[in-house]
Amino acid sequence: MVRFSGVVKDYRGLRPLRLLDLTLARGERVVISGIDVIGAEVLTNLINGATLPDHGEIIVGGQPSHAVASEVEWLESLDRFGVVTARAVLLDGMTVRQNVALPLTIEIDPVADEMLPRVDALAAEAGIDSAWLTRPLHEAPVPVRVRIHLARALAPAPQLLILEHPTAALAATDRAAFSDDIRRAAAGRGLTMLACSQDRDFARRVATRYVQLHPGTGALLPIAL
Repeated sequence: MVRFSGVVKDYRGLRPLRLLDLTLARGERVVISGIDVIGAEVLTNLINGATLPDHGEIIVGGQPSHAVASEVEWLESLDRFGVVTARAVLLDGMTVRQNVALPLTIEIDPVADEMLPRVDALAAEAGIDSAWLTRPLHEAPVPVRVRIHLARALAPAPQLLILEHPTAALAATDRAAFSDDIRRAAAGRGLTMLACSQDRDFARRVATRYVQLHPGTGALLPIAL
């Protein structure tokens, strides 16, 4: 599904992001430790083709990232990816349901009746209690807000789920439940998954493979689950 070979990307951090050899088979769920928040954004943009590596090659779904021929082709390719990131904007003036619906329709005030079953099913898959759906987002606690990001990432029926430090905003007592929701969603859909996280318990609950990035060399060292 994904292959990084000799990749180096300078993003004006302490050192460039280096990934010498990373391969994700279809259906594999890999968690990488050792990539910071900014580096996780860079990794996402390398995978989805928003940026190209300075050195090396990235192949996604059999196609090198540099081979995308046009902006239209790139935009069409984005539906392959679901991204769970705190960078995504949530609308505090809207309800939880309306926020979940945004990737599916621009008609969210109100959400059309024919869209409600699909939107509510996404929310349930992400672990959002139905009691929150009609509440304004500004009333929702962090565990609900992070699940909105998960629901949105699942909305386009992606092939690859990318997660940027998904449990970082959660209290320790809430991390296990969200980790289990991510695992169920990814496993239930047969998704390939790549997450950057320093949360060892998250990796143990979700990953089929857990690795540590050596930032100086770009080598990935296995960590026992």
